[in-house]
This record gives sequence, C-alpha cells and structure tokens, in this order.
Amino acid sequence: MTTTTMPMLETYPKSINLDRVKLAATIDALRSCTQACTACADACLSEDVVAELTKCIRTNLDCADICDTTARVLSRHTEYDANLSRSLLEACVTACRSCGDECAAHAGRHEHCRICADSCRACEQACRELLAAMG
Repeated sequence: MTTTTMPMLETYPKSINLDRVKLAATIDALRSCTQACTACADACLSEDVVAELTKCIRTNLDCADICDTTARVLSRHTEYDANLSRSLLEACVTACRSCGDECAAHAGRHEHCRICADSCRACEQACRELLAAMG
C-alpha cells in the first residue's frame, strides 16, 4: 500500500524527535484502523442482528475517532508536545484493545468484524512500538 505519509515526513524542514519510519508506520496503521472501524460499524448496522452488535458499533466508532485524532496530531510537528502524543497513543492502545476484543467476539459470524479485529491488533502494536521508541 502506497501512502503519502513517509514522503510528507521526509519533506518536513526541521528535525523530528521521533524515528520517522516508526512514526510513518504508526500513522498508516492509525489511518487503516480508522477506516476498518468505520466500515465495520456501518456493516454491523446492515446486519439482521443489529441489536446484538450495539456494543460493537459503539466501540468501532470510539476507536475510529480516537485513531483519526491521533493520526492527525502525530502528523503535526511544529511545536511538538511529546506528552500529548504519548497520551493519545496510550488512548489508542486502550481503544484498539477494546475494539479488537469486541470485534473478535463476533468474528466467527461476521467477516467484517474479523478484519476489523485484525486491524485493531495491528494498530495497537504500532502504537505500543512508537510509545516504546519515545521512551
């Protein structure tokens, strides 16, 4: 998958206090998770058993919003605030774990939930790796 994340980071005129490769991978994982969670929530709304998927829809939408916001903040580096970035990444880890667990519970019956759970797990891992790199 080709994205503009790394090329944009490479053009940033000043130093960035993070590993640009890890940062780009995390932003891409966040964007992918945002899309997967949004699509999964919509697919859940189309299921005949939508009432059984209420919590799944809620966790999908929460996770999508948190991941989207985090990706946007991580894409900005002027007057960078490491404490804010750290807090958002920690929130993403929590949201992705919660959403991944909820989607995994429905994965046997709904393929969109399986795909979303996988995306949440990958995003959670990317966020953990970037947090570790931040020290």
